Formats: sequence, C-alpha cells, structure tokens
Amino acid sequence: MVDFAYVIAGSEATGGAGIQTDLKTFQELGAFGLGTITCIVSFDPNNGWNHRFVPVDPQVIADQIEAATSAYDLDVVKIGMLGTPATIEVVADALAKQSWRHVVLDPVLICKGQEPGAALDTDTALRARVLPQATVVTPNLFEATVLSGMDAIETVDDLIEAARRIHDLGPRYVLAKGGVELPGDDAVDVLFDGTDVTVLSAPKIGDERVSGAGCTLAAAVTAELAKGATVVDAARRAKEFTGAAIAARVSGHLPFAAVRQGQ
Repeated sequence: MVDFAYVIAGSEATGGAGIQTDLKTFQELGAFGLGTITCIVSFDPNNGWNHRFVPVDPQVIADQIEAATSAYDLDVVKIGMLGTPATIEVVADALAKQSWRHVVLDPVLICKGQEPGAALDTDTALRARVLPQATVVTPNLFEATVLSGMDAIETVDDLIEAARRIHDLGPRYVLAKGGVELPGDDAVDVLFDGTDVTVLSAPKIGDERVSGAGCTLAAAVTAELAKGATVVDAARRAKEFTGAAIAARVSGHLPFAAVRQGQ
C-alpha cells in the first residue's frame, strides 16, 4: 500500500522552506510526495535577502491540482503558502470538489513580497475560504496572535487560549506553536481538539528561528496522517522530526540557517 502525501504550496529557491522542504519531509517519513506550486519565492541577495514573490497563474494551479488528483486517489493534503486571493479561491474551490480525510493548513499569513493591503486581502480570504476546511491548522506564534485576535501571547496559557479561539473559526484541530519566541527554556506547542488540550514540550535548540521549521512540522504531520496516525500521534512525531531537523540545520550565505531533514 502506498501512502500518498500531497502538498499545495510555494517554491522557495534556496531549498530551506516551501514545497522543497515539504517533499523532502514526505520522503524521509516514508510517504509518496507530490505537489502543486502556487507561487515562486526567490530571496534577493542584492537587496538584503528580501523576498521576490511571483504568483503562479490561477489556471496553471488548477491544472496542476487536476493532474495530481486525477493521477492518484489523494485524501491527505497540506496547504502552504498561497499568496493571493485569486490563488486562495482556486485552491478552496478544488478542495471543496472532493472529500479529504485530512487537510493540514500551515497558515502563511504574511508574504513579505506583498504590499500591506494585498497581504490583508490574502489573510481575509484565507480565513474565509480555507481555514474552515482544515482538519489541522498549525499557526506559529505570530499567526496564532493574528488569527486569535489577541494582543499578545506570552505564556503557555495564552497559547492555549489562542488555540481555543482559532478553533472557533472552523478547523477541527489547532496545533499552535510557541517556538523560540515564547518565553521559557522549552519550545512548547499546544494541540486543541475542541475539548482536550495536549501540551507538547521539548528543550529549545538555540534561540534563533530556523527557516523551514514550520513547513517541516506541518509536512511531517501530513505524512504521518497519510500513514494512518491519529492527529495527536502525528503531532508528537512531527515535533520530534522537526526538532531533529533544526538540530541538523545548515548555514550558508543567507542571514539565517535552514532545517535539514533526515539527519
């Protein structure tokens, strides 16, 4: 039996995040990975490594989804960077055309290549069209703050409250990530299913954010769900896998390190 893990996300040219990281994670965890590219992000080494963001034409996205879903019986998908309201519309429509066992949403709210107004439109569309279709949503601390409407998240109890509020927006599970920015010696994530809270904690690995950690976590959850794990077990395994990828991080000429899977 083949466990298929599908991803709809952006391409990140340096290989440390985006669909490149998703597919590497799927491979390492034993799932057959395939993906649809929604946008192309290229850091600009001549401009402080800022984002250059190019959306893929919505019809091309629709064509990719049609090919992937026609080729195999796919029922587990991760949604990563979408980037524009037009992209969100075509992806949301495609999701609604079939039944999914699991939809894992990594809610990339801010694309640094966009103007603030365009980013706000994208955030609004994501909440309205994709978030309610998610089985699991995996916001980082910033995204959890924005989605919950809270002024700040400074404690584990705050993170739990944020997860409760995000759950009210429609997803079945919220996996809210504290990361290195939540005060304390441990990196704490909380999983809320509408009733129970599961706290996942591990010692922090350094004090700097590592590119691709969020992509890796959501992709690992997706791969484990594709293999038949429960959401709680998938979250636990994903946290372990992501911690190992952070510990094995690689550095180059970028101003930040990137995760390395499988080390």
